[in-house]
Amino acid sequence: MTVEQNVLQQHSQKHQQTLLNQLREVTGTTDVQLLQQALQVSHGDLAEAVAFLTEKKTKVPQQDEATYYQTTQVGNDRYISVGSQADTNVIDLTGDDKDDLQRAIALSLEESSRAFRETGITDEEQAISRVLEASIAENKASLKRTHTEVWSDSPNPHDRKRMENCPVGLKNVGNTCWFSAVIQSLFNLLEFQRLVLHYSPPARVQDLPRNQKEHRNLPFMQELRNLFSLMVGSKRKYVDPSCAVEILKDAFKSSESQQQDVSEFTHKLLDWLEDAFQMKAEEDREGEKPKNPMVELFYGRFLAVGVLEGKKFENTEMFGQYPLQVNGFKDLHECLEAAMIEGEIESLHSSAENSAKSGQEHWFTELPPVLTFELSRFEFNQALGRPEKIHSKLEFPSMLYMDRYMDRNREITRIKREEIRRLKEHLTLLQQRLERYLSYGSGPKRFPLADVLQYAMEFTSSKPVCTSPVGDIDTSAPPGGTTGQLLMPHSVSLCQDLSQRVPIHKPFTQSRLPPDLPMHPAPRHITEEELRVLEGCLHRWRSEVENDSRDLQGSISRIHRTIELMYSDKSMMQVPYRLHAVLVHEGQANAGHYWAYIYDPHQRCWMKYNDISVTKSSWEELVRDSFGGYRNASAYCLMYINDKKPFLIEEEFDKETGQMLSGLDKLPPDLKAYVKEDNGLFDKEMEEWNTLQARKAQQEKLALAVAAAATQDPEYMEQPSPTDYSKHLQEDTERAISKAAAEQQEERSPEGLLTAAIKVEYTRLLRFAQEDTAPGSDYRLQHVIVYFIQNQAPKKILERTLLMQFADRNLGFNERCKSIMKVARAKLDLIKPEEINMEEYEMWHQEYRNFRETTIFLMIGLELFQKKSFVEALMYLIYSYQYNRELLVKGLYRGHDDELIGLYRRECLLKLNENAAGMFESGEEPEVSNGLSIMNELVVPCIPLLLVHDIEKDLLSVEDMRNRWCSYLGQEMEPNLQEKLTDFLPKLLDCSAEIKSFHDPPKLPTYSTLELVERYGRVMASLSRVPADGR
Repeated sequence: MTVEQNVLQQHSQKHQQTLLNQLREVTGTTDVQLLQQALQVSHGDLAEAVAFLTEKKTKVPQQDEATYYQTTQVGNDRYISVGSQADTNVIDLTGDDKDDLQRAIALSLEESSRAFRETGITDEEQAISRVLEASIAENKASLKRTHTEVWSDSPNPHDRKRMENCPVGLKNVGNTCWFSAVIQSLFNLLEFQRLVLHYSPPARVQDLPRNQKEHRNLPFMQELRNLFSLMVGSKRKYVDPSCAVEILKDAFKSSESQQQDVSEFTHKLLDWLEDAFQMKAEEDREGEKPKNPMVELFYGRFLAVGVLEGKKFENTEMFGQYPLQVNGFKDLHECLEAAMIEGEIESLHSSAENSAKSGQEHWFTELPPVLTFELSRFEFNQALGRPEKIHSKLEFPSMLYMDRYMDRNREITRIKREEIRRLKEHLTLLQQRLERYLSYGSGPKRFPLADVLQYAMEFTSSKPVCTSPVGDIDTSAPPGGTTGQLLMPHSVSLCQDLSQRVPIHKPFTQSRLPPDLPMHPAPRHITEEELRVLEGCLHRWRSEVENDSRDLQGSISRIHRTIELMYSDKSMMQVPYRLHAVLVHEGQANAGHYWAYIYDPHQRCWMKYNDISVTKSSWEELVRDSFGGYRNASAYCLMYINDKKPFLIEEEFDKETGQMLSGLDKLPPDLKAYVKEDNGLFDKEMEEWNTLQARKAQQEKLALAVAAAATQDPEYMEQPSPTDYSKHLQEDTERAISKAAAEQQEERSPEGLLTAAIKVEYTRLLRFAQEDTAPGSDYRLQHVIVYFIQNQAPKKILERTLLMQFADRNLGFNERCKSIMKVARAKLDLIKPEEINMEEYEMWHQEYRNFRETTIFLMIGLELFQKKSFVEALMYLIYSYQYNRELLVKGLYRGHDDELIGLYRRECLLKLNENAAGMFESGEEPEVSNGLSIMNELVVPCIPLLLVHDIEKDLLSVEDMRNRWCSYLGQEMEPNLQEKLTDFLPKLLDCSAEIKSFHDPPKLPTYSTLELVERYGRVMASLSRVPADGR
């Protein structure tokens, strides 16, 4: 076959596949044989093929109601997405009018064909471009949002600096988490990375591209190279992919906005890359068959072997991403087995040519190095008229052996499949038998047979009694005279036959059991011989039942094990594929968030790529998030790589030195210059920041020096007048002076008395600092020295602070206090600058001021929380938590219990979420708007704060909040509510680690020490009486 014939054949196959996809999309028919038959009958005419299929459907109404409707996928502009408003000019496709349906289909096909003829671009490509444009538009629009809505980079560039050898994240530029997940998965295929980085456009099209595809693909390839180069050598923690997205947006013009589907985007991305590399391959072929590296990496072939109406056929087809249905299967192998067999396959193995049965098998003839599975986790709910996500659990292995699906193993696999089928039939029979033992009985309630026999044995062996259960009841009428009529008119014989008993109404007046009546029912009469025989039979029967059950369970386990090991022999483990990446979707069909788990073979660990956040992960975390059945997260796309082709993930080595290339050394000259320029800009940004911070530090230093020169007392030590609330400090000081004076044996000088008084006061405060107290009695609030002692402040700081206390001008009620105050002031004046570091002194007092402010934030927040003023309480609790963590970084006693503050911060957010959800459920417009406003302005900005420290209770709370809102997607609601919900959910589900900016902290009132201690003590004491959830 010539090169031209080969190329023509490939294009013919792709064209036929495109026609099949369009037919499937328009008609909703998933039967491949029926689609192919329609194309054959119509000789490739889409309109006639659609007419053929619709005629067949009208003959058999509701033929395929459970079909998975791909026509409702987001990104298809011929259909109205859930939550959008329908165009009044759109033809109604929901009615029974066949003419309307035919007209709509014909119009759709005509528009699609015309657009393709004019631009060479399919509707699917245009839909993707609209999504990309919407993402860019949203990114630009976000710059105009209010202060509380903007996702912003940290102003400190050092926070955005890349750690050494840490992978680079991608910034979410507006509903582009799908872009980040796919690009990171491909970038970490080092062979793919090298192909992109070293791509050079064909020389003949550098000046003048021939068609619109080249206008689109070549600039996109350059931006993708730029993006990859930054991901290799950038000094930034994460980079902005807007340019790569922008180049796609510029190719088309649209204003629609939808979040893009990962599999669809990957499919089109590979198509664009394939086209770009095909141009290069054709230029470089020099008469040889052109090899497209994208096709070599991602495309394989399978053989379709089947029977259509009794006639056998074989077709070879190419595939890229292989689609798999999830619903109804427990693991990946079950999905693959179902995907490889369509229809009734018995006739495939028979020689009857006139059989009317149809079916086909798929056998892989050539697997690509990178094998990608699309997991179809969305299906169309016809009753609700919208797509829904399938949350069922689906397991997949880290190592997948594909031998059983290869054409060369066709006969072996068929034998093994037949053996498995026989074993499963036997397994079903055994399970049914076991079920009869485990659920015994003929009524609605069933019990294990072994337990039934055990209960019978217990009844039989109970102590016989010949007393009627009602024999002790007085049959005479009670004082009321009403219930006596219900009792038996004569006494019951002691050994009356049970079958002759009359049901008795037991009056509530009976207060105790008869002394001879056992606690449990017992036989009325049984002989020793009867008891011996019956116990023997029951014991024997129970043993037989237990043995039978054990034998059945053992047989079932052995069959399960045999099925599991059916393909474990070495001959069926020659095609190993290792899991490279898992793309995860969290949310519902209408909205959600994407991230990726990617295996790092060099560190031998899993990495989690979540937009700008790149963290180490584990197989356990991947399983939890990816298998499904837990929360709303599940794998959406699996990427496996051939484990026998290490070049896919091998690093590149220098040909001369043999050293592994890393960083900028991996880049070609043009990209190396590009990255160096960007790194230079980032270095300049950090230098400017450092200069600005140095200037600020100098100004603060001057301000501290001025403050120190003024020797102004800290506000918590100031004593404006003897009648102020904080006069307790003055009283403590005078008490220390009096105690020191009483303890001395002889009259001391004012200086000696000051020394003794300081010692007395220090001893008192040291005792407070060493005491274990309840949270409500925090001595640190009563005196700064207690705080300093607990946090091991330098001795000089303690001494100067105590001198400041005794130098208070209000110590003037008697001559002794006046003289001590004067001595203390004189000592302060005599302290030389080199004897005490005033910057350190001021720093310690600033730390204490921060501690008091944090306490006030916490106190007010807790008071408001207890008053159920959750909106007002949130900011106080948020800032108390943030400031408290900053304090605790320097020492355990610098702040308060972070678990306590975290608990009330978390509960406050849960209460707000609950209230907002209730408002949304009301359906009333003012309430709905208020509820969404609470979520957008208060709850959503706080979610990154709960995620950033990976605290389990915080993570679970976030999941609870998200699940509450995601649950609405499956419910009936007004279109305007559905639209608002669809717009809101992506913000709630965005797992980006970027922190939103908040309102400024609330302005704090001024409290005296006494008032602060009393109010803080009251609120902390009340916490022990009322749980955080308010119950």
